Parts: sequence; C-alpha cells; structure tokens
Amino acid sequence: MDLIMTYVTLYSFKILGSLAIFFIGKWLVGVIVVIITKMMSKSSLDETLSKFLLKVTSGILLVIVVLAALSNLGINTTSFVAMFGAAGLAIGLAFKDTFSNIGAGVLLIFFKPFKVGDFISAAGEMGSVEEINIFSTLLLTPDNKQITIPNSGIIGGNITNFSAKNTRRVDFVFGIGYDDDLKLAKSTLENIVNEDERVLKDPAPFVGVSELADSSVNFTLRVWAKSEDYWAVHFDTIEKVKLTFDEKNISIPYPQMDIHQNR
Repeated sequence: MDLIMTYVTLYSFKILGSLAIFFIGKWLVGVIVVIITKMMSKSSLDETLSKFLLKVTSGILLVIVVLAALSNLGINTTSFVAMFGAAGLAIGLAFKDTFSNIGAGVLLIFFKPFKVGDFISAAGEMGSVEEINIFSTLLLTPDNKQITIPNSGIIGGNITNFSAKNTRRVDFVFGIGYDDDLKLAKSTLENIVNEDERVLKDPAPFVGVSELADSSVNFTLRVWAKSEDYWAVHFDTIEKVKLTFDEKNISIPYPQMDIHQNR
C-alpha cells in the first residue's frame, strides 16, 4: 500500500510539474511574442512578413513547451520528434507548391521589387498591385479585373515595375511623305511637345529622322514625363500631331503596294 501511495504521489508531482511547465511555458511564449512584436513594429520589416514570422515562432516555441512537459512525465520524446520530422517531410512533399509560394512571398516582401499601388507586369499579366500576401499577389487590371498570381510565378520571371521611377520616357514614331517639307514637319513636332506643360524640359525632348522607309520618312520623337502623366501625354500627343499635320498639309502616308501584271 505504501508503494502504491509512493507511485501516486510521485506521478502526481510529475503531472503537476508538467502542467506547471506547460502553463508557465505558454505564458513565457506569449511574453516572448509580445517582445518580438514590439521589436518588429519598431523595425522597417513588412507587416505581412512580421505576422507570418510571429506565427511560425509562436508555433515552434509551443511545440518545445509541449515536448518539455511530456519529457517531465518520463515520456520518451525522441519518438515524438521523429514523428514530427516524418510528418513535416510528408507535409512538405504534399504542399511543396504552397511552400514554394510562401518562400517566394517572403522574398517579394523582403526585397520589395514592387509595393501596393504600383503598376507592374509580371507572370504575363499587367495591373496595379492591390495586395501582397504570403501566398499570392493580387493585381487589378486597367479594365477592372482582379487577377490572383501565385508568388512563385512572379519571383521566377521578369518583373517590370512601371511605377518604380518618378519619370518615364514616351516614345513615338511619325511618318511623313517624301514630298513633304522635312524641316516644317520637324519644327512642328518640336513645337507640339514644347507647348505641352506635362512634357519635362530636362531631359530635353528629342526629334530626329530615324528611317527612310519604303513609303515614308520616319521621325522618332522622345519626350519625358511624370509617370502618372505617361498615358495622357501618349494619347494627347498622337492626336495633336495628326490634327496639326492636317492643318499644315503634312501627309501621313499609309503602306502602299505596287502590283505589276505580266502580259
């Protein structure tokens, strides 16, 4: 009877000790998470990445606390560690694409090739970035379609960020007929861009003859504008050139084909 009481007392203390380890450990995990949260809030680390790292850290610490509590009961935790390892391997193989997206998401958030609000081209799609999460990136196309792209598809290809710089160059090619006044056409193009307040003076606009084509003399026109004015300058300049050329009787030839018939 005394032996039974000794075992009951011994295991009662072990159970109480394990419960104490669990609850105190859980409390310490909460304290550590709060400290890490405060440290991350003071750093420049992205909020999405911070939340993900906090969840991972919290999960790992809780697993350690549970193993410590089980070990105090005299349970061999080596088998549990092996089981967790095997389960982790199985989960990793089953969800390799998901983990690939997570890894890519961490890289996107850490290196920041673009941010929310930027207009980008990635994974064969173009649009404004609506959201960057740990699994995917959401784009809003100019015609108001939402596209969800897995992060691994973005990080594995070229990324073009049209909003990364404050200014962009707008390129045009305009053709005139061979019989038209070359100098008049050039000065007309120069006047059109110089009168547009959205066109930047530095770098200065460029106008030059770039090609003597089959049916036209082609001018290359290059101007710089603020990124937000890019498309407005693009469309307005094309319209203005056509109207002004018509006023000054400068022709814009269309492709011609000569057909010879053998008799």
